Amino acid sequence: MNGKSIKVKIFGSEYPLRGENEDFTKKIAAYVDSMISTIHEKIPEQPPLTVAVLSALNITEDLVKERERNQQALTHLETEIIKLSNYLDNCLEVAAHDSKSD
Repeated sequence: MNGKSIKVKIFGSEYPLRGENEDFTKKIAAYVDSMISTIHEKIPEQPPLTVAVLSALNITEDLVKERERNQQALTHLETEIIKLSNYLDNCLEVAAHDSKSD
C-alpha cells in the first residue's frame, strides 16, 4: 500500500501506518482502539493478546453483519428493479398495442 505515513495510537502504543486517506486511516485506528478499550474495560484481568483477539472477533462480527445487510439490500434492490422493468415493459406493450389500434 502506498500513501503517507500516519502515526496512530492504539491501546497505548503508537503505530506508523500507511494510507491514502489520512482521516480514514485515523478513523479506522480510532475504531480499533475503541473496541480494544471497551473489551479491556469489561475484562481487565485478561492479557493484551486475549483482549486483541476478542476485539478482532467483535470487529469481524460487525463486518460480517454489515456485509449481510448490504447483500440483503442489494437483493431487495435487484428485485425492485426487475419489478419496475417488467412494469415498464407492460406499459410499452400496451402503448404499442393502443397505437396500432388507432
